[in-house]
Amino acid sequence: MTNDLLTKLIQDLDGRQAKLAELERYYAGEQAMAFLSPEAKTALGDRFTRMASNLPRLAVTSLAERLRVNGFTVAGEASPELWGSWLANDLDQMAPVAHREALSLGNSYATVWADATGKPNVSVESARQVTVLTDPGSREVVAAVKRWQTSTATGLPDKVFAVVYERDKITRYVSNSTTAAAFTATDTIDNPLGVVPVVPLRNGDRLLDDGASEMADLIPLVDALNKSLADMLVGSEYYARPRRWATGLELVDDPDTGDAVNPIPEGNRTMVNESPEGKFGSLPAADLGAYEASVRVILSQIMAVSALPAHYVGALASTPPSADALRAAEASLTARAEARQAVFGRSWEQVGRLMLAVETGAAPESFDVRVQWADPATRSLAQEADAVVKLFTAGLLPASAALARLGYSDDEVTAIRAARRAEALDSQAVNLDGLVS
Repeated sequence: MTNDLLTKLIQDLDGRQAKLAELERYYAGEQAMAFLSPEAKTALGDRFTRMASNLPRLAVTSLAERLRVNGFTVAGEASPELWGSWLANDLDQMAPVAHREALSLGNSYATVWADATGKPNVSVESARQVTVLTDPGSREVVAAVKRWQTSTATGLPDKVFAVVYERDKITRYVSNSTTAAAFTATDTIDNPLGVVPVVPLRNGDRLLDDGASEMADLIPLVDALNKSLADMLVGSEYYARPRRWATGLELVDDPDTGDAVNPIPEGNRTMVNESPEGKFGSLPAADLGAYEASVRVILSQIMAVSALPAHYVGALASTPPSADALRAAEASLTARAEARQAVFGRSWEQVGRLMLAVETGAAPESFDVRVQWADPATRSLAQEADAVVKLFTAGLLPASAALARLGYSDDEVTAIRAARRAEALDSQAVNLDGLVS
């Protein structure tokens, strides 16, 4: 059964590689030029091989930078212990990487296990190396695999390793080939957690669909934009400058090649024509305004699909003049970020449950973990602080809730409260000294 499971997981992983490689090319801005005819490719040769306006990466990073985890609650109470484990695993830095991976490739993964000291160890994994198998009925993860390949000292491919995660055990494999039939089991250990310790972060809003990349809908539009930009650059090279013409001049032959050449070199400032019927003139430069109109139309479609505001793109409108105008312009992007918080929040809550299970030895499902997100909207700190101060002064918010609303993490709130308590004690000590003296 294990070999059949490994084969199924490896086949699923291999089946995704071509699609993931294409998405990675678009994220890096290294995709091939589209809508280019074979004749145009022959004419251009190797002089103009790449033109990429990397809006796919902008669409991904604009969402990812608004997804900031700033705390956890367990059973409705803030959990400094869980947040400490989160920071100890550098997830304050690696969680944004997981978000970018999921937004760009459709999926990313987090693996939770114990380190040598028994503390939770969380690693963020790429969809290029990891895939999971889910139960169609419960949609729970029933198995997962991670496959990676090492290289020799000279950079040549070496052995391939794979780890299959199941609910009751974890099996390690090694092979000299990437095919599932060539893997040999080397080690098997029990899984005391009772669940697969691999948590998928799926970027999707449909129940039955696999994770979808934020770049998928942008790819044809970005190809069209790059085509328009390439046409504009080629047009500016050949037709944007006025071209001179002359009649009545005899062509001059190159003494070395015998080919006819321009009788008036480009460097000459004076043009002489001995023919009495000779004339000089110039052709007007081409108007590139049509390309600008084409770019504007395509950018408007990209903005509609990606929810990027006009001031992110930079070509259609000036920057909004105030914080309120910024918030209004970014309302659609903020709403999309809030939707992604809801999607990824379930995954991070499962990661938190697994971390507590590793720490305490209890079952993961026995913990009620909730993730806390920072406000994804662009905000004015002065306006936000003024509003929070009014709520605090009116007695509607305690100090800890007011600090949390301003974006401070649980650790920062605890440190601020400790500092205020210390200042209050110092002040009381000074007053007591004055009374004693």
